[in-house]
Amino acid sequence: MMFKNLKLTPLKKWVLGSLLGIFLIFGFFYLSIYWGWWGEIPDTAELRDLKQNEATEVFSAEGKLIGKYYIFDRQPVLYEELPQHLIDALIATEDVRFYEHSGIDNRSLLRVFIKTILMGDESSGGGSTITLQLAKNLFGRNDYGKLSIVVNKLRESIIARRLEDIYTKEEIIGLYFNTVPFSDNTYGIESAARKFFSTTTKDLNLIQAATLVGTLKASHYYNPRLFPQRSLERRNVVLHQMNKYGFLPSEAYVEARAKPIDLNYQYFNNNGGVAPYFRSQLKKELARILDTLKTKDGEPYNIYRDGLQVHTTIDYEMQIMAEEAMEEHMAALQKQFEKAYGNNPPWMRDDLLQEALEESEQYRSLAAAGWKKEKILDSLHRKTDMEFFDWGKKKLIKASIADSLQHYMKFLNMGMVNLDPANGAVKSWVGGINHRYFKYDHVMQSRRQIGSTFKPVVYTAAVEAGIDPCTYYSVREVTYGGGWTPKNSGNEEEDPYMNYPMSTALAQSINTIAVKVLYDVGLQNVIDQAKKMMFPEDIPKYPSIALGTAQMSAADLAGSYASFANRGKAAKPYYLTRIEDKYGNTIAEFKPQVAKTPAFSSTTGQVMIEMMKETVNSGTAARLRFKYQLPNDIAGKTGTTQDNKDGWFVGITPHLISVTWAGTDDPRIGFPSTYIGQGANSALPAFALFMQKMNANPHFKEITQANFPAPSSTVQMMLNCEPEKRDNFLDRLFSKSDKPKKEKKEKKDGLFSKIKGIFKKKN
Repeated sequence: MMFKNLKLTPLKKWVLGSLLGIFLIFGFFYLSIYWGWWGEIPDTAELRDLKQNEATEVFSAEGKLIGKYYIFDRQPVLYEELPQHLIDALIATEDVRFYEHSGIDNRSLLRVFIKTILMGDESSGGGSTITLQLAKNLFGRNDYGKLSIVVNKLRESIIARRLEDIYTKEEIIGLYFNTVPFSDNTYGIESAARKFFSTTTKDLNLIQAATLVGTLKASHYYNPRLFPQRSLERRNVVLHQMNKYGFLPSEAYVEARAKPIDLNYQYFNNNGGVAPYFRSQLKKELARILDTLKTKDGEPYNIYRDGLQVHTTIDYEMQIMAEEAMEEHMAALQKQFEKAYGNNPPWMRDDLLQEALEESEQYRSLAAAGWKKEKILDSLHRKTDMEFFDWGKKKLIKASIADSLQHYMKFLNMGMVNLDPANGAVKSWVGGINHRYFKYDHVMQSRRQIGSTFKPVVYTAAVEAGIDPCTYYSVREVTYGGGWTPKNSGNEEEDPYMNYPMSTALAQSINTIAVKVLYDVGLQNVIDQAKKMMFPEDIPKYPSIALGTAQMSAADLAGSYASFANRGKAAKPYYLTRIEDKYGNTIAEFKPQVAKTPAFSSTTGQVMIEMMKETVNSGTAARLRFKYQLPNDIAGKTGTTQDNKDGWFVGITPHLISVTWAGTDDPRIGFPSTYIGQGANSALPAFALFMQKMNANPHFKEITQANFPAPSSTVQMMLNCEPEKRDNFLDRLFSKSDKPKKEKKEKKDGLFSKIKGIFKKKN
């Protein structure tokens, strides 16, 4: 034993041995982090390249900048642009011995250990230096379970030492100000200066600089927009620190602390701007693509550092108009929605709120940590300052997590996508009502039941199978195997002896007839037809698909509907055209994916366009004409799902397919009535407002003034039939109520032809 020759008591030997053991364990633990066993630590070469980091830029089809992906250089500034009082405020507040240490302030760490850890004095301050904070800003933190804080701190200390070896103190200050997060998810001093004071970094005055530096302690808690008094008090702490350490004379300090904070706020960040939902989806796609590409050095491309240029199919002006149309419609629809529910809306029910709480991330996290249910619920009902979204305004109130869940449960959301049917190029993408508060994308990410927008597939299969579009079907309800009785929407009692041709049935979206047509053409034939049109492979093999029980995204539905305007060929939605490196060299290029063979004949395609034009002219989408006065050549289809959970509208023009969905994110809450929830009311108006804006812009006349080709004489003859026909006495006498009634198109309406038809074999 190493203590054998020492005159130590057994207790002292045990203590020394224990200390040595702890030292060895800690040393090995530190080395395991240093060697990268807990995750790779950037080496000197990678850290040297920080100064060359460039943001990836995203461009519209016209070459307009619509977004960036970056670590810190959204709007980088040079050290020379930083005013001295800004630097002084940072040093005095965050790291007064910054110029004396080499990345780690041992004196501060010792103070933290003694006062904070041993004595429990939380006011003693932290031991984190500017360089340590820079390491955290640049590379973030990982989750290592219970060891997270220790491992991350040691990783940051290693990175901080390396940064100090590579960069001068001035360069570290510059890197810090370009990476540090400020309030409202703002990164970098230049962005913060522009957002909160509508100025540039070099023009920040003392009051503004001290205010921004003050937010660094807790960017949300000291947010000057949300908590002006709290921010003012923190700013004065910064001024006091500057005076204390000799950066600000006492006279200037007294004068400065008496001044108010005068904000000139401009809101812009990654959640705002043009096409935020699209940029979020694009980021995921780029990450997948860049994993397959290598630089000349054999290294993978980095979306945040390599200055890539990403070119997309998005039309900048069309995107803006689509977003404006969505906001205008959804603000009005939300009022209608809440008014219709009255004083007892479902989101105010205790049982529904309880379910939502137990499904929330916060509840599951606390439950996993071993908290009892009562304690969790108490925590989730504890109130604090919160900012709530609402149409037309944002509210700052005292609220709890439970209040927040209840508030956001009531909101309707929307997905809206427009694409070119010729190649599937996405021209605009509206994934939701506000990306800051609702991250879930309703264009590509969400898959919902598509309702009656599936009916054109049923009728397409029927026409392809040789069923005459003027074949008449009874509107009567029929009970099928398993006791399933499809019903039509609406409250008015229908005449059971009324018959409609398929053209009218589609225009009026009659459920009972859609199912009868599916049974006539065959379930498998309908599914096969859908697959030819690029509908998903997982279409349920049940007759209920005639009413839209299949699920798919708005983007995929648009690609399938492209077949109606693209000579029968569906197109997979695409939005990336090429990726270039920072020198302009193309490193990846993307082509449209259009079906090689038509999904149906030219005649069937013409028939379906004419039938869906009738939907717009006199059917369920007629408000496009009588309310919104749209003169465009438009075909379309509305859709509403069971219990009014989803409203759909698909608009078809010769050069644009538009799909719009509206509904709630919570499946337990639907529209209170079909009147409000039907696609014609919940989804169609957004398309109508969008088209009005398009019509007013001469730039889009090639789209808005385009016409479908005139149908052939054969197609005109196929569709030449009366829109409805009622059974006469003999028809009613001999008809069977338990089977779908179907009659051949009649050339004459005379009594003889009607009597003769009675004795014809029913199909």
